[in-house]
This record gives sequence, C-alpha cells and structure tokens, in this order.
Amino acid sequence: MGNANNPYQLGLERNPANFQPLTPLGFLERAASVFPENIAIIHGQLKRNYQQFYSRSRQLASALVGRDIGRGDTVSVMLANTPAMLECHYAVPMCGGVLHSINTRLDPTAIAFQLDHAQAMIVIVDSEFIPIMQQALAQARVQPLLVVYDDVEYLGERYPSNALDYEALLATGDESFAWLMPEDEWDAISINYTSGTTGDPKGVVSHHRGAYLLAQGNALTTTMPKHAVYLWTLPMFHCNGWCFPWTLSAVAGTHICLRQVRAESIWQALKKHKVSHLCGAPIVMSLILAGQADYQASQRIQFLTAAAPPPEKTLTQMSAAGFDVVHLYGLTETYGPAVVNEWHHSWNHLPDPDQAALKARQGVRYLPLEALSVLNPESMQPVPHDGETIGEVMFRGNVVMKGYFKNPQATQQAFAGGWFHSGDLGVIHPDGYIQLKDRSKDIIISGGENISSIEIEAALYKHPAIAVAAVVAMPDTKWGERPCAFIELAEGQAASAAQLLDWCRELLASYKVPARFEFCSIPRTSTGKIQKFALRQTASKLA
Repeated sequence: MGNANNPYQLGLERNPANFQPLTPLGFLERAASVFPENIAIIHGQLKRNYQQFYSRSRQLASALVGRDIGRGDTVSVMLANTPAMLECHYAVPMCGGVLHSINTRLDPTAIAFQLDHAQAMIVIVDSEFIPIMQQALAQARVQPLLVVYDDVEYLGERYPSNALDYEALLATGDESFAWLMPEDEWDAISINYTSGTTGDPKGVVSHHRGAYLLAQGNALTTTMPKHAVYLWTLPMFHCNGWCFPWTLSAVAGTHICLRQVRAESIWQALKKHKVSHLCGAPIVMSLILAGQADYQASQRIQFLTAAAPPPEKTLTQMSAAGFDVVHLYGLTETYGPAVVNEWHHSWNHLPDPDQAALKARQGVRYLPLEALSVLNPESMQPVPHDGETIGEVMFRGNVVMKGYFKNPQATQQAFAGGWFHSGDLGVIHPDGYIQLKDRSKDIIISGGENISSIEIEAALYKHPAIAVAAVVAMPDTKWGERPCAFIELAEGQAASAAQLLDWCRELLASYKVPARFEFCSIPRTSTGKIQKFALRQTASKLA
C-alpha cells in the first residue's frame, strides 16, 4: 500500500524557483537571446532576425494592452501566411489575450458568428480580406476595433476602410514590454472553430500547456534539426498552423512565409532557401509535382501531410522528387497532429504496393499524447487489434483541448468516459497502428478543408424547388474529395444543375459548392433516415 504521508511530499512545495507554467512563448525569448542575428522570418524581400521578431511581438503585445486587451480577452485575426500572423501568435498571448484565427475562405455569416461567439474585442485583418470582414461586421453584434495589415507581397486592390493601420498600432507599443506569463499553464492561448457538423461551429479552446507540448512534439516527431527551414504551405489559421509557429522558435528555425500556395512560388522557395520541412494537404503535393519541371531537390525534404492518404503513384513521384512524405492525423481538438505514421526502416524493402498500404494508415500516438485507442463507444472497451473491427478513435492526454467555449453539453459529450471522442471510425492493426475507415460526422475533406454536409444541405433547402437534399463526399483526383449533392425536387417544381450551382455560389464559400448535382429518388431506411452510405457508393461511381 502507498504511504498516505509520502515523505517526499512533506514540506516540499511549489515555488517560483522550481515551478513555472508551461508556455511556448518562452521559445521566442530564448531564440532571441541565444541566436539574435539568425533569420527568423523571410517574406519576399523582407527578412527579420530573431531579435526583431521578438521585439515586434513585444511591441504589439504592449500596443494591445494599450487598447485594453487583458487576460482572457479575444483578439481575432484574418490573415494570410505573413509575418503579422506569426507576430500575433506570440503578441496576443503575451498580453494575456486569446488568439482567434479565422479561416480566410469563410463567408461573412460564418465569420460574424465566430466574432460574436468569441466576443472579439480587436480584429486584425489583411487588406485583401477587408471587404468580406466589413460584411461580417455589418452582421455581427460585437463592434471590435478594426486593424488592417497591408502586406507588401499583396499585389491586389486596396479597399477603403476606417481601419487602424497595423504598423501604426504597433508604433504605440513598447518593444521592451515585460510580457505576461500565463497565471496557469491551463489558461487559454487560442480558440479555433470547427466546421459545425451539427449546427453552429464549436469553439475549441487550447491552453498554453498543450501548445508547449505539441510544439516540442512536432520537432521531436519530425526529427526537425536546429535552424530548420520551414515553408508555410499550410494555412496558419488551421489549428494555429499545427503549432509550428511556436515549434520553429524552439529550434531557432526560419519561417519562409508564402502568401499564396502556387507551384511556382513553392519551387522558387525550395530552390532559394534550402527548405527542410513543409506541411499540407495532398493537393499541395499535386501542385509540387505539376510544377517540378527539371528541378531536383538538393536535399531530402520532409513533407508532412494529413487528410486522406496520398495514392501510391503520388508517393512514388514525391520520393523521386526528393520528398519524404510523413502521414499525420489529428483534429482541431488535439492542437493539430497527434498521430504519426512512424516508418520502420525494414519497410523500405517491401514492394511499392505494400509500402503504400502501410503509409495509408494514420499510425501511432505523438510523443506528447498520453494515450490513443480505438474503442467501442458504447462499452468503452478497446476493439480487437485485428485491423477489421471498427470502433471510434479516441484520445487522452495533455494535447487534448480544454473544451468547447460556452458549450458545456458538447464538452461533456466529447469527454464521456474519460476519453476525447473524435467522431472518426477506424480499426487498430496487430502492431498498434490505427487506420481510419469512415467519418461518423459525414465531414467532407476537400483540399485539407473540412466541409460540413449539413451546411450545404441547409443552403440547398432554402431553394423553393428542393424537397429533399443530401450531400456526401465524392472522390476527386485533385482535391481528394468534393461535395456531391443528391436532389429530390418538390412536386411541380423545376431546377437545373446550373441553377443550383449559382444558388450555392450565392450562399456558400466557393470551396463548399457541390461539384455535382444528381436528381434522383433519395434512398431511406424504414424509419425515413437518409441512407448516406448508399449515396456515397453512388457518388464514388460518378467521380
């Protein structure tokens, strides 16, 4: 039996000398102290070293305090992959605020909901996105201070607004600002919104502790060396860029910002900057291969991908081009990637089809994740490790979200039984590697974007000619998946695919618009429930 009066606890208490809250903010301070002249950020012709990066982040934090941002206050940002976005990842939590990164592809109504729900006090927006943000603010109840960031690499039209200039805001701050540590490492560092599969999106609250651990876990899991060079092909608004804005400071690496993900821009960066790592959906691999020309990477580059596993042909071509593809899996609720397909050297000798089958698996837990399993959601018991029995993928540990903001019911459901329920269905193989088999929430993953079938259906139901609408994923060679809409028209009504396409374009972000409309009798169960599995089978034949 354990000793209730453990002698190693008596008189030994936490104090500032032996306990500090974990936070990734200290990574930048250390990098600026140890490697002040090392280049931290490259954006076109702009270069900033770590001392400048740290000073500007502190200055912005100070300026935010001057605008009454304090502990627990939300600062929303709608920015491309730019230096300002990196500065916000440090400056906002440095003043105790909570960073809310907005997907730049959302429609005004979705943005307005997020601004209201997160109680945004300040919104920092790229000059390209001013029109859509103005539309969102016209719908929102909150009235945040609007700040515009004029990116030197943005070559498009500038739109008139009454917004405060980002650099002008920065100038009001003190670059020697004594930034704030979190009072508790479990304090919120960011809020990111899910795609909203069953109604409004949910605000995923992440804490300093989890961000610290996953940021380090990224470096360890990907064997990222000191002074790594990272190319930003993954949007930083996705789960805070999978925590890589903080990871790079931990290794004193260099951020190569990329405003637009284009084949030419990617290859120019690869050639010029000797990139060692980049992340992205399978569509980014297609761009890389399409724009390769005669260029061969001078060193092996790690390409970290999530979503659907790439086809065998793509993996072979990427390897020949100099890329080692690593398959990851995670959710917004797990700070981004929390599962990795750890590769065994012995697998290199297997035939290509066998290697592709192994790479299609999501893998095993990340180093900072305490537990990963596939459980029967009813009994909460592990399924057999046979690669066939389907259960729900569940997570447990310090890189699981704090919870859903202002949504205790959803939080309680997500954590039922002491595990985080992902909603993803999968199997676990005899060697412990998990593999996803289906998504219980009918999410469509297109080009790395999560699309809610329910949101598209809601838009379609607003059309007077539609009686029943059902949306499922349809395989797509370029995007991985695209929405496919099955339509039953109301009696006496008429509508064409072209008309419904225009209708959806008015109501939805462009990437959510169905790629195909099928007019048919929609199959249902005896209780009237739409049989989406049957529709998915049909959609796979239509692709």
